[in-house]
Amino acid sequence: MAQRNAVILVEGESDRAAVLTLAGRLGRDFDTENVEIIVMGGASPLADHLGRLLVDQRYDGLVAGVIDVGETGDLEKGLDRVGLSRDGFFTMDPDLEGEMIRAVGPGVMEAIFEEEGELRGFRTMQNQPHWRGKPIEEQMHRFLRVKSHRNIRYGTLLAEAVDIARIPKPLRDLIDYV
Repeated sequence: MAQRNAVILVEGESDRAAVLTLAGRLGRDFDTENVEIIVMGGASPLADHLGRLLVDQRYDGLVAGVIDVGETGDLEKGLDRVGLSRDGFFTMDPDLEGEMIRAVGPGVMEAIFEEEGELRGFRTMQNQPHWRGKPIEEQMHRFLRVKSHRNIRYGTLLAEAVDIARIPKPLRDLIDYV
C-alpha cells in the first residue's frame, strides 16, 4: 500500500461522508492526494489511533481531525498522551449535524426531508408532546440522530446541499489544513 501523506481522524461515518463530499466540492481528491480518513467510532479511541499512526509504516505525513465539542476532553487527553499539539484538529458545535443544519438552514433541511420521503415523519416527530415548541433546529437535529444510519446518509446530502460559502468553519478549516 502507498505511503499516506495525511490522515484525517473522524468520529463516525457521517463525518467521513461529509468531509469526502465537501472536499470533492472544493476540488480536492483525497485518494489522489494520499489522504486517508479513519473512522474512530467516537473520540475515546483517539489516543489509540494516534499511537498506531505514529508507528505505522504506511504513514509519513500530517495528522488532522474533526470532533464534536463534547469530546474536546478526549481530544486533549489523546494528544497529550502521544505528545502532539492540537494543530489540525477542529471542533464542531455540537456535532456535524448541528453545524450542517445551521449552514443549510431549516428551509433547505425541510426540502431535503421532502426529497427523501421523510418530511411526514419529521412532522410527526414535531407534533410529539416532548418536541412541540422546541426550536426547529433542535427538532431537526434529533430527527437526524433518532434512526440508525440516517445521519450517515444525511452527512452526504447536507454536504451536497450546503452553499460553498457557508461550509461550516471546522470542516472548511480541516479540508484547507490537509
